[in-house]
Amino acid sequence: MSKFLPVATLAFVGATSLQAHADEPIAAPSDPASQKASKPADKPAPAKNLAPATSKDGEKPAVAPHEKPQNVVIDGSRQSDMDQRRMSTAAKMIYGREELDRNGDSTIGEILKRLPGVTVGGRPGRGGDIRMRGMGNGYTQILLNGERAPRGFSMDSLSPDQVERIEIIRGPVAEYSTQAIAGTINIVLREDYKQKTTDIRISESLEQGRSAPNLSVTYPGEVGNLSYALTASVSKNRQHDDVTTDTNETNAQGNMLQHQHDLTSRESRGLQLTPRFNYRFENGDTLSFQPLVTNSRSDSRVSSKLDQIGEIQEYAQANSVGHSETTFLRGFGNWQHKFDDNGKLNVKFGGGVGKIEGNSLRSEYGTDGAFLKSISDDATTRDTTVNTGAKYTKPLGDGHTLAAGLDVETGRRNETKVTVDDKGVPQFADSGDNLTASTRRLAAFVQDEFDINEQLSAYAGLRWEGIRTRSSISTGPIDNSSSVWSPVLHGVWRIPGEKKDQIRLSLTHAYRAPSLNDLIAVPSISLLNGPTKPDRTGNPFLKPELSKGVDLAYEHYLTNAGIMSANFFVRDISDLIRRTTVLTDTVTGPRWVSSPINIGHAITKGIELEAKFQLQEFLPEGPAIDVRSNYSRFWSSVDGIQGPNNRLDQQPKETANFGLDYRLAKMPLTLGGNFNWTPAYAIQSTETQLNSTGVKRQVDLYALWKFTPTTQLRIAANNLQANDYLTGSYVTTGGINHVDNTVAKTYTTWTIRLEMKI
Repeated sequence: MSKFLPVATLAFVGATSLQAHADEPIAAPSDPASQKASKPADKPAPAKNLAPATSKDGEKPAVAPHEKPQNVVIDGSRQSDMDQRRMSTAAKMIYGREELDRNGDSTIGEILKRLPGVTVGGRPGRGGDIRMRGMGNGYTQILLNGERAPRGFSMDSLSPDQVERIEIIRGPVAEYSTQAIAGTINIVLREDYKQKTTDIRISESLEQGRSAPNLSVTYPGEVGNLSYALTASVSKNRQHDDVTTDTNETNAQGNMLQHQHDLTSRESRGLQLTPRFNYRFENGDTLSFQPLVTNSRSDSRVSSKLDQIGEIQEYAQANSVGHSETTFLRGFGNWQHKFDDNGKLNVKFGGGVGKIEGNSLRSEYGTDGAFLKSISDDATTRDTTVNTGAKYTKPLGDGHTLAAGLDVETGRRNETKVTVDDKGVPQFADSGDNLTASTRRLAAFVQDEFDINEQLSAYAGLRWEGIRTRSSISTGPIDNSSSVWSPVLHGVWRIPGEKKDQIRLSLTHAYRAPSLNDLIAVPSISLLNGPTKPDRTGNPFLKPELSKGVDLAYEHYLTNAGIMSANFFVRDISDLIRRTTVLTDTVTGPRWVSSPINIGHAITKGIELEAKFQLQEFLPEGPAIDVRSNYSRFWSSVDGIQGPNNRLDQQPKETANFGLDYRLAKMPLTLGGNFNWTPAYAIQSTETQLNSTGVKRQVDLYALWKFTPTTQLRIAANNLQANDYLTGSYVTTGGINHVDNTVAKTYTTWTIRLEMKI
């Protein structure tokens, strides 16, 4: 038995299903921006031991009686996801439709949480920020079709049926923005593959008996030189939340105990359109365009009850109603031209508009039921962006591929927020004022990918990126500019004598630019203002965080497209940004206000283990089981904050996944499941505040029945255990000791989905 099986068992490392469905369409290559570091894979493997086509005198050679005629097969299909990963010089993992479809997930976040090194914050079933290596808050770069996602865009608003594949790049590359200290996740929307059937997916999900139907359709077609694929998805969702928070505060006046119980009912509706058009000119040029249209509406009702002992109780009952609507329109265009000297020019263009509207009304009542006050909140945000760029690629010499390019992006935001009480009194100084902000991002890059010899390939790149932000608020204009040079180097050594074993090494320089909301923001007002529930505002003087990184990985590829790998990384971060909370004098009196500042230096490191294999590779007579799992361990420390929990914000110490897929031999049925685990952890976010998060365990199960090659039924249960999600906060400042403990219930979601090709 292979020596690698015990390693996988001890490391709690496994693999995704490796048996591709024969009825799945072959995906077309990704946009040029995502096809980097794969040049060696484009070379055809040399044929060995083949007899010559003719002898010297022109006659066909005879075949010896004991020899069998050899068949030469030329396969022009796209490389498998695993082959692309192996041949890529920069560490890139690709997960296609098989991974996206396996568990019948309704959101992208549910899929990402199972991938190596990826975690999703927040409670199960309610979404959260996407993190690589435990680092969120901008450390992980999220791209759509190789371009930065629109401001305010949520991946949870995008149906998995709209996505062709997910690419995970562990280290920054010059072609993309190097705002990727933790790594990059590129969401590639459905492509113009040569699909001949119409895909229809109908699903119904139930959470506590609340219905969430979804319909997705992909319709392909071709008219002359124009080919297209029209994809649309509509959904409706109803949810219920039950959250309790217990507070214990001690101050100079005494002790206060508080118990708050919030019940929320929410109904949302969504529409997503992602058509794609591709036109081929007579000279071989291609022009593609893909718009993305999303619209989501949500209506909610919140009932809050507050029991309090000590001090003066502000209210006993509060009722809130709210409505929000988000609309995004984004276009992705690409024109490609090939020159006679094997050079290639890609020009991309696009832009988008987005609008977020929200309003709420909160009414508070006393212990006797008498009306106390109401607070209304209305906010509107409009974003517009325009982007363009070009990349020229040309083979040079023996084994070199040189590329250089430019990127330009401009954006503008208009934001208005009005918060008043029932007497019309504004709740903050800028209430009702317009905030306008403009951003401009310029970038230039050059990169060279080359083969040093048969065993060693390298990638060297350099990127310059400059960002300028301007805004105007009532206190005056704000201007913030920054620029960063980012050299990157990736190398892969294919170990001699080991057909599929290789070692990767990366030396990178990346950064994290302050978000627009961290630089400038209309204050976010907390209705229960306190040290753990402060108002939030921005800081126009923030500098970008800079990171120097090293990655070292060993990969062992198995015969049946499996892999076992270990990846070690280190990131040294300077000018770390972190929010601090202080008691501040405002026009409405002293209030606790949270704002971001650069606090200094931090370092994080970790190891990521992964394996995927078919059990029959080690036990030929065993059952048809695919094993998939991964385990990650993280360490970090922040200078200037006393330990032992002075870690990067929200970074867990470890995380693990383990999954199985079992294909029954005598019936077209596949059974599978996945266990996702993140242990409890505590973070000393500042000298005065410690935050805690409870253990997160998620069990997902599914069954897939294939009636015919074109019709299949999938039944799934997500978050089967439905454990409570626990969070806490402990603040000591200004003679106040404040402790919050929150318990949020989670729920199991049952989904049945019918998938048809007609």
